[in-house]
Amino acid sequence: MTTVLVPIANGSEDIEAITIIDVLRRGGVDLTVASVHEDKQVKAANGTNLAADVLLTDVAEQMFDAIVLPGGMPGAEHLRDSQLLIDMLEKHDIQDALLAAICASPAVVFGTHGFVVDKQATCYPGFEKGLTGAEYIADQPVVMDGNVITGQGPAMAMAFSLAVLANLEGIEKTQDVAQGLLC
Repeated sequence: MTTVLVPIANGSEDIEAITIIDVLRRGGVDLTVASVHEDKQVKAANGTNLAADVLLTDVAEQMFDAIVLPGGMPGAEHLRDSQLLIDMLEKHDIQDALLAAICASPAVVFGTHGFVVDKQATCYPGFEKGLTGAEYIADQPVVMDGNVITGQGPAMAMAFSLAVLANLEGIEKTQDVAQGLLC
């Protein structure tokens, strides 16, 4: 079974976090939601209370097929500042696992730590200067280059999540999920 890690933090974008989790679970993915804080409870950017399955420290040694980051502020900054998460992203990148981020996270996390160097990427408009070393693609809601998928923001959370699912589980499974969601 395909395994995915979705790290969350205080200030993660509500719609993005929930959409990623929901779409991938509908697709049959073994998904783990992990808090980068010392508490499983986080308050999302717009006040939604989210409960992680585990703390990031609980799964630090585990390998996943993908790590998918929601955006939101200051959630993306908390993800960026989690050295444990960055170490996990580096380890997964070396193994060519799928790395995906939406909204502020492509710039704030991936850009800061070099995961989009020499790649095409997108992000929430206004954060593009943070895509250090990347070619910013402004007119595409979701961009994939190599093992990295980036998305623009909350309204694109469904397309982004379906793109991640398609890369993990194939187009047929993704079409089934999309039909069930009326996409």
